[in-house]
Order: sequence, then structure tokens, then C-alpha cells
Amino acid sequence: MPAMELRGPQLTLRYPVAADAPALLALAGDPEVTRWFSWGPYRSVQEPLAWIAAQQDRRERGDQLDFVVEHREHGPIGVTGLGERSARDRRAMVGTWLGRDHWGTGANAESKAIVAHLGFAICGMERLGAYSNPDNARSSAALERVGFRHEGTLRGWHRHGDRQLDVHVFGLLADEWRSSPLRDVPVIVIGGPPAPWRVAAPPRSAKSCERCGNGFGCGTGQDRCWCSAVEVPREVLVQLREAYGDCLCPDCLGELAAAGLGRQGA
Repeated sequence: MPAMELRGPQLTLRYPVAADAPALLALAGDPEVTRWFSWGPYRSVQEPLAWIAAQQDRRERGDQLDFVVEHREHGPIGVTGLGERSARDRRAMVGTWLGRDHWGTGANAESKAIVAHLGFAICGMERLGAYSNPDNARSSAALERVGFRHEGTLRGWHRHGDRQLDVHVFGLLADEWRSSPLRDVPVIVIGGPPAPWRVAAPPRSAKSCERCGNGFGCGTGQDRCWCSAVEVPREVLVQLREAYGDCLCPDCLGELAAAGLGRQGA
């Protein structure tokens, strides 16, 4: 199976590679970016390189499932992913950081939509949570704007240097996500996560093709949906996102991929 990627309208979430280290150093070398974290700011390229080198083992163990957030025009702009996985309870926590130039641009909302699709539609989670420092009003407001609910405050929860800090906790449930604007953001999935992250198999859903009207089974979230075997050029994916709001049937997707035109024959 190919390395997992999740592609939205402007952003792609992909596994980090060593070549990302200089960009991550530039982004997280800013003390404002890491102000609320237990790490950073980065001071040398060896720090992001060490983080990158640890990611495969962390994914495979089920400890952390992190992705570089890559912007279509600007390249890597930050990191997002899932942690604190509980397979029994079908829940995980979302964590995101973005370079300061990308605050307030809509990148956070799209990255949250993509990672929510990962958590709910692919991994079968029933709950995603997130933390925010009580003094970090920007982070709290950003979580609430995309549909996370403030559920309370955990006292002395987070170790930051030599201090024990409180955190606000936020939550989003699967049923809430299904009826939220986050669910409306189109996401194309390539590959799949390591086995520990699939806490439940989401059901195959019946859909009607927007192009031809025929019914078909959508296997998003299954070990291997039929669409993962269709090689679609990136430029065609862009056209498909613009032209259609949901999946196409196998015949239409195969035809358009072969033709190289998103709306040929529509």
C-alpha cells in the first residue's frame, strides 16, 4: 500500500521526510509558534531531523500519527495529526501547529477538516479531542470556530518547563462531525494508516455518482477502497474537486483518469 496522503482543496497531509527538516526549522524556529508547547523553538536542523526519524516507529506502535501540512503553493507550513489513541474508547486527540504566516488564512480550518476525516471516516473514531492553554485565546477560538466544544479545564495537566499548567479541553463527536461544515470539505485519501489506528471499520456507504447518476459502494475508511487502485494525475484531482462535491463511480473515475480531463464527457 502506498504511503498515506490526504488531499484537500489547498492542503495535503503526508508523512514527514528528511527533506522537510529545513522548512520545519524555519517555521518552528519562531518562538511565537512554539510558545505554548513543551518543546521548541527549534535551534538547529538536527531537531526536526530527529523528530522525523522517530515518526515511523511512533506510527506503527500507535503512539502518534503525524503529518506535514503541505500547501499547494507554499510547501510545508506546519504539522498536524492524532495522538493519545484509545482503541477501546475509539478516541484520539488532535494536535496542530502552523507557521505564523499561515495563521488566520483558513489553513487551520482545512487541516482540521482533513484530520477529522482521517479520524472519523478512516480510523473509525467516535471522538476527537483537543487541548488549548487557557491563556491562548487564539487557539481556543479557532477550535470552537470549526465545531469543537469547550468541555472544561484540566488543572495541572500539562508540564511546561518547570511549571505544571492547566489546559482547556475540547471535543468533537462523530455524529457532530457528520453534520458539520468540516464534513463538507472534499478529501481524497491515498493509502491508509497503520493497523493500530484503525480502531473500527467504518461501514461501506451507498452513493450515487454525480456524473452519471449510477449507484455504487464507497469504501472510504476500509482497508482498501476500490478508488485507491485508480491512478489519478494530480491535475485531474484538482479538476475533480472543483467540478464535483463527492465521489464518482468506478466507471466515471477510471474514464476521467485515463482521459486526463476532469469533466470530459460530463
